[in-house]
Amino acid sequence: MSASPALLLRKLRWLYAPDPVMAGYALRTTLTSLLALGIALKMELGSPQWAALTVWMVAQGTRGRSLAKAKWHLFGMVLGVICGVVLVAVCPQAPLMFIFLLAAGIGLFCLIGTFMPGPASMTNYRIHGMRATGFTYAIVSLDGIADPNHIFEIAMSRATYIVLGIVLEASVSGLFQLGLTKRTRQQLSSTFKDTLKPALLTIADILIGKVDALETMQPVFSRITTLGDQVEFAEVELGRQDHAGDHTRAALADIAVLLARALDLATLMRLPLSQDDAFREQAERIRTLFLALPDRLERAEPMDGILDELRSLRRDCRRRVVQYFGTKLPGADDRAAMLRHGMLQQALVELIDALRMALRQFEASRNPQPHDHFHEPIRSYRDWRQAIVNSLRSSVTVFGAGVIWIATAWPSGLTFIMFVAIACSLFSTLERPALATQAFLHGACCAVLAGGVLDLLLLGKPTTFEMLGMWSGVAMMLGGLAFAYPPLTLPAVSYNLFLPIMLGPSNQGRTDEIVYFNTALPLVLGLFYTTWMYRAFLPYDPAHQRWTMRENILRDLHHIADGKNDTTLDVIVSRNVDRFVRLMTNSADTPSPVVHAYLQGILSAMRVMLNLLRLRAISHDAALNPRAHQALELVLARMSHFSGQYHGHYGRTLRATLLAIQRLRDCETTESHPRQRFVLIAALTALDVISTELNTNRVFFDARSPYLDPPV
Repeated sequence: MSASPALLLRKLRWLYAPDPVMAGYALRTTLTSLLALGIALKMELGSPQWAALTVWMVAQGTRGRSLAKAKWHLFGMVLGVICGVVLVAVCPQAPLMFIFLLAAGIGLFCLIGTFMPGPASMTNYRIHGMRATGFTYAIVSLDGIADPNHIFEIAMSRATYIVLGIVLEASVSGLFQLGLTKRTRQQLSSTFKDTLKPALLTIADILIGKVDALETMQPVFSRITTLGDQVEFAEVELGRQDHAGDHTRAALADIAVLLARALDLATLMRLPLSQDDAFREQAERIRTLFLALPDRLERAEPMDGILDELRSLRRDCRRRVVQYFGTKLPGADDRAAMLRHGMLQQALVELIDALRMALRQFEASRNPQPHDHFHEPIRSYRDWRQAIVNSLRSSVTVFGAGVIWIATAWPSGLTFIMFVAIACSLFSTLERPALATQAFLHGACCAVLAGGVLDLLLLGKPTTFEMLGMWSGVAMMLGGLAFAYPPLTLPAVSYNLFLPIMLGPSNQGRTDEIVYFNTALPLVLGLFYTTWMYRAFLPYDPAHQRWTMRENILRDLHHIADGKNDTTLDVIVSRNVDRFVRLMTNSADTPSPVVHAYLQGILSAMRVMLNLLRLRAISHDAALNPRAHQALELVLARMSHFSGQYHGHYGRTLRATLLAIQRLRDCETTESHPRQRFVLIAALTALDVISTELNTNRVFFDARSPYLDPPV
């Protein structure tokens, strides 16, 4: 009984003990929205609540976020106003055609937004540009269709509100950003160090053979994806001439490559005859260096010294490979063990190389050089199937709302459609829009309750703006504080957006009981209807998502093996990390064994892809033995049948890989030239990883099974 009040107090901590920074954000945004509302009232604009709403829609916790979102919101507003005016001009007296074109337009904006760079999240402000387009397109056309003769005045009025809110929020937030550049550089540095530390801890566990070391990679990959998305906002704060953000993004990508190389090492360490006492001693030395590295970076130790130590380790690993070349052993097992030792040294070389590359990029971000033209693009991965589903979902939902309005002749039907269109514009690009809309509905209900208290009780007779600002400011402040508490972020966004609409401030009157209920009912019913439609029409299916993801993975294996596209190491790693994080994010209702098996399958597929890429490069090496070249070509040819369909040719591919391993081992025992032996060992390292992964994750790679369903 005593635990329940304590739990309740912890949940309400955002209210009575908020974070100082977020409390400042809430206060700043509340004052800015009230200022925008006051200016709109002073200008005697028809619907001044849209100015306050825009402030809350654009305002974010950092300067970079606010500017990025404001820019794309302004772009979306301009495009939405133009499209809204055209829509009303095309069909002023054809309601069914109007609803059809309104739904088609929102679906088109959703389709375009799905292909925008970056993750499909609410913090992707490129996608927000398309959301703002649909949002503005709906409110301009729905207001204008009721009075088409004044569509230009209505459009300019809506545009004025939005521009007013954007300009005020950008101006006021800029006043509170002292020492912004220095803080941003410190943030970029912390971003890298906070990501590198758990990655190095994971690699340290792998070096001593911990079985559960792979489990710690899940939060590291999530962190790489999340922080990589946030680097964009630091770039806005630093300016486009500074490429620190590009270097940080590249450094985070290199950490993902580092983990991929560590997974290769873990696979090789599990093979028989691979480890000896000398390797364990060497691994302990590397592990000690890796564990000490985060503290050395925190002390801002010169990077040249750290890189020199890593180069020394790399030379030692290469020296050991050459040392094994000169060892003559009569026994087959001894020769196999010695070969495995050389492969482990090769894996260590690649691991150290990946870490050196990440540290170089970190140093370039920490100390930017003049005339730096380095660029690391934001990678995004979309498919037409997902885009079409998102577009159809939003279009059909909006069209259904229009049919309800036409069939019932509801006087508040246009308001109902407006709220449905707003929800579809905001959430249709998400992978699980039903959950987001449900949270949005909860926030809207809170806005309705707060609006009822203000409209019907506290602001029954508002005679001055000061009275309006005092009570509405308190209500807005609560929403701003709730925004900082992660479980309430999305409901708080809804509350902050719809509260000004529920208040409906005006110079000529007030929101009485009739106006209040005629606004509250369409709002609640509109969001409820949208949530229901997202669950009933083309709902999110986690099993289908897993199968589609697995199908795409097998198709990627096919494309990498046949060499028809120019896939790079960074693309392979970032693509599979994106899959990994998406699967973890959207697996709340999936049994843990299934999720774990798929996560292991994605990591295994990433290792196979990387080593296929290496084999393609080795197969073009002039130093490669002709017999070995023929064996590698056979493996690549067999792997090219991994097309993602039900004829995956899994068994023949595995047999071809094992045959190639045996042939390359025979070539290595008779080869005397060091250059050729280095190439053979690199090829054998890749083949051993591929064969081990194909054998370990047989169910995942065998495309004859449509769904992965491992035993519990």
